[in-house]
Amino acid sequence: MPYPELKGLLTDIGTEELGHLEIVGTIVHQLTRSLSDDQMKEQGFAQYFVDHAAGVYPQAASGTPWSAATMEVKGDPMADLTEDLGAEQKARVTYDNILRLSDDPDVNDVIKFLREREIVHFQRFGEAVQLLREKMDERNVYYMNPALMG
Repeated sequence: MPYPELKGLLTDIGTEELGHLEIVGTIVHQLTRSLSDDQMKEQGFAQYFVDHAAGVYPQAASGTPWSAATMEVKGDPMADLTEDLGAEQKARVTYDNILRLSDDPDVNDVIKFLREREIVHFQRFGEAVQLLREKMDERNVYYMNPALMG
């Protein structure tokens, strides 16, 4: 990010997103730590348990492990901020889907909090896009990546 006023925003949101990962991992741990062998089998966790026991292993609901390959970065501030906007909306939809499936009020309260934060992040990234547009207008650099300009 070539503009200092946007670097702080990205650092703040990135730090908070790591906290979200920790919160979700804690929820998963609390919900699965006391499952019996029979419950593991009945609930479809047997294959997961063989590989990870009751440890929290970051993966999609489909079972696809998390990978840095899922992170889209182009090194172009506008392209990257637009990707960030999309990621926040995808996270919000995931939380919406969890809320549709969950009947646990304690889990739902935490998921609602995380969902609200994704909305705030989306708004902040929108503000960052506007600021970036203004900066790019100042230098008339829509035709190229401002990070590459001296």
